[in-house]
Amino acid sequence: MAEAEPTIRYTERAGKSVVEVGGTWTVFSVRGIREKAEKALQAAGAGAKGQRTVDATGLEKVDTAGALEILELAGGGPEAEVKTRDEAQAALFKIVRENMCDAPPDRRVNWLAHWLEEIGRGTIDFYKQVIKLCAFFGEILVVVVEAILQPKRFRPSAVVRQMYEVWIRALVIVGVLCFLIGVVIAYQGVQQLKQFGAETFTVEAVGIGMFRELGPLLTAIIVAGRSGSAFTAQIGTMQVNQEVDAMRTIGLNPVEWLVLPRITALLISMPLLAFWGDMAGLLGGAVACTVYLDFTFVQFFDRLRDTVGPWHFYTGMIKAPVFGIVIAVIGCFEGLQVSGSAESVGQLTTKSVVESIFCVIVLDAIFSVIFLLAGV
Repeated sequence: MAEAEPTIRYTERAGKSVVEVGGTWTVFSVRGIREKAEKALQAAGAGAKGQRTVDATGLEKVDTAGALEILELAGGGPEAEVKTRDEAQAALFKIVRENMCDAPPDRRVNWLAHWLEEIGRGTIDFYKQVIKLCAFFGEILVVVVEAILQPKRFRPSAVVRQMYEVWIRALVIVGVLCFLIGVVIAYQGVQQLKQFGAETFTVEAVGIGMFRELGPLLTAIIVAGRSGSAFTAQIGTMQVNQEVDAMRTIGLNPVEWLVLPRITALLISMPLLAFWGDMAGLLGGAVACTVYLDFTFVQFFDRLRDTVGPWHFYTGMIKAPVFGIVIAVIGCFEGLQVSGSAESVGQLTTKSVVESIFCVIVLDAIFSVIFLLAGV
């Protein structure tokens, strides 16, 4: 038998406001009861305001949640009178009334305690993120080993398609930015070194700067903002559309089908893009030197060949594939963390770019220390 709906009616008896309640008042039935009560109050007029007597003799069933709502409708004060049909209901209303209290005031948090709490939460989140990244990297290594043992599982067509996106379509932006950076280095070098009559050393500044640091680093930052974010957005959208879950359902490993081709593509493309960026930066430096110095292109590149050793070039080429792997792993990892909504895609795409650039700069600093200790 279905339970009766809760009912509310405001009346006047002997000049006093009375709230007549009936039906079933339980935690499962009182949802939306306050809107119903407001309508009943408006229908009763101004005389129904203030402290009111509750007539609960028509209740069929009530629990503590219902009793609380009834007392709130009656004015909520300790002197609110409740007429019940039996002692059990009277005892229930008495217990609820005795335990009613005002909400505690908002706790005022000391700024130092709040700051320390935020640092603690951030540290814990960072630790969890590192653990998850390490686990994801281990899963990738397992898939790589399996692909090496079973080459048929490797998909060259997917790698080529990703290389077109991350390499060919990035040539223009990488070339233009590195060219302009080469111009800036040469211009600043000429202006500063001219004070000591050593402006010809601008060639070494451009060559060493682009080969060792700026070429691979700028390329990695551009790729992180362009390709790393694209990886996160693409895989994240697939997560929202439940395409990744569908792949798992039919027995396909998302790491093998989505992550491995992207990592392979960036592993191959990053050295090529870094080399392209180096050449564009040198060209920019050569153009600036022909404008601000009495150098020709031939003289610039002759001096570059004589004064800048090959290890300056090799150090940058060693960094590039490592940067590519890190960017691809972080981009794919954050894409697989997306859950629920398009808002999550945007948040994790931003997080992916920030983490990739941070890791690239940290790795660049580590490489610089290692190369310094190795004497190259």
